[in-house]
Amino acid sequence: MRTLILGGARSGKSALAERFADDSGYEQIYVATAQAGDEEMAARIAHHRARRSAQWRCVEEPVHLAEVLREHARAERCILVDCLTLWLSNLLGDADPGRFERERQALLEVLPHLPGQIVLVSNEVGLGIVPMGALTRRFVDEAGRLHQSVAAVSERVLFVAAGLPVVLKGTMS
Repeated sequence: MRTLILGGARSGKSALAERFADDSGYEQIYVATAQAGDEEMAARIAHHRARRSAQWRCVEEPVHLAEVLREHARAERCILVDCLTLWLSNLLGDADPGRFERERQALLEVLPHLPGQIVLVSNEVGLGIVPMGALTRRFVDEAGRLHQSVAAVSERVLFVAAGLPVVLKGTMS
């Protein structure tokens, strides 16, 4: 089962994803895509770590997400990826301009075939005004395209606002 959870910053999407993983009864792996480039991001990462129970195993991977998923997915395992938009940022900032498309394609090819449960968290950034800068517009556009593609291969898609999940595809259970 693949679940995509979308929402704004501090909407409750990561907490919901962690509850799904806890409720699965499976071994849990947390794939973190964030890089602590400054104090504020380091504090966000620390907040997420502190909220998770000790049973979580953490794998940090800012770029090669498909490879990590292929390596760790198992029938009795739940992998939580947090988050796709940070992964996208890492790829769009990569010195190799073709890396984003290769990694995106690899992810979309591997997702439908992974055993176990995969829960993907991502920030919905396309609900506001059109950004002024070209890079920011590209980020918003690519995030929207990525979300559509991941949603297409996911059995469940949720949108979270104010801690309340809205089912877009599939069911809550």
